[in-house]
Amino acid sequence: MAQINPSILSADFARLGEEARAVEGADWLHVDVMDNHFVPNLTLGLPVVESLRKSTDTPLDCHLMIEDPDRWAPQYAEAGAGSVTFHAEAAAAPVRLAREIRRQGARAAVALKPATPVEPYEDLLPEFDMVLIMTVEPGFGGQAFLDIMLPKIRRTRRLIDRHGLPLWLQVDGGVSAATIERCAEAGADVFVAGSAVYGAEDPAGAVRALRERAERAAASRATAG
Repeated sequence: MAQINPSILSADFARLGEEARAVEGADWLHVDVMDNHFVPNLTLGLPVVESLRKSTDTPLDCHLMIEDPDRWAPQYAEAGAGSVTFHAEAAAAPVRLAREIRRQGARAAVALKPATPVEPYEDLLPEFDMVLIMTVEPGFGGQAFLDIMLPKIRRTRRLIDRHGLPLWLQVDGGVSAATIERCAEAGADVFVAGSAVYGAEDPAGAVRALRERAERAAASRATAG
């Protein structure tokens, strides 16, 4: 089943509690954490995650675009995140970090920037619960989807299937009604959508519509495959 994770990066930061409740039909609420070092933008941190956890029943999917995730990522699990994603490019000891995140009770995920190939991480995949393929350069919302990432999504899906892993495959960046079907056909099953949800008049309706498109494309892929 396709999962839709609205990104609060596109929400009204002055009304985060209300914005979180506006998409309560979503599977997860995607929280982008940026430190202005790993990426050229600064967003929010642990206090906001702790507050959001109290404001919504939707589980939090924290995507850490930060330096030194080995130090900081476990604290997001402690703060109440249900899933914590760190970047392969930033982690010094990704296996140890993933195990520590899991020990704290959260799902552990690894993210790959567009220029980072997935193949070097094939042997590590069993240590993760999800792989995130960035379909834009991380740092800013509202960017155009990079079609050149579709082959990478397909390769990642093949690796997951080859090893029979229960891994979720997430895509983040430029996901909208115009692009989500291509992502699902390529093998993604978790979709981060920012402006496509929070820019809609009915955010909850946008979540439902995106899920329907993704599931229709996934069913078509399964039939063809």
